[in-house]
Amino acid sequence: MSFLMQASDLRAGRRLFMSRSGLLLSASAVALLAGRDALAASAADSPASDAGILNSALGAEQEAIAAYQFGADSGLLKPDVKQIALTFQGHHKAHADLLAATVTKFGGKPVQPKAHYTFPEAKLKSQTDVLRFAADLEHGAVKAYLGAIPKFSDRQLSGSAGSILADEAMHWAVLRHALGEPPVPGPFVG
Repeated sequence: MSFLMQASDLRAGRRLFMSRSGLLLSASAVALLAGRDALAASAADSPASDAGILNSALGAEQEAIAAYQFGADSGLLKPDVKQIALTFQGHHKAHADLLAATVTKFGGKPVQPKAHYTFPEAKLKSQTDVLRFAADLEHGAVKAYLGAIPKFSDRQLSGSAGSILADEAMHWAVLRHALGEPPVPGPFVG
């Protein structure tokens, strides 16, 4: 893959991150523990643009929480798959709490969840459909974090976002595996 293609993907991911909140963004407990101190320590020093990026991520996390709840409540998931969905949702909840606290430390006001989110209900008729929807959103989140990382003026936030990106990639791999696809489709995210 050429550097030009990678740079183009980063710009596209950044635009997607900043313009869409329908991405599933998540963090494992490890990512949260790794990022918590960095986020807290840098909150006092970072410019308002960092808070804006974090608030965009918070909005996406809130939608991710709703999306996983929608999938869990759909009646389409087998019990073991539903448990995975609820585990991933728990990651989103913890991440949203951390993001909200960090935005507050920047002196900003955390965005609130929407009263209603629109998901493609008519297209989700099977467990495979729900898994595909979640996998596509996780893939988008990976690409979005790739674009967001260089946007932070505070490099500690970039490191925390990198931890979250790694978790997004793990979620995507787990969902691809559940779909019977190769968990890691190639050496680069495309």
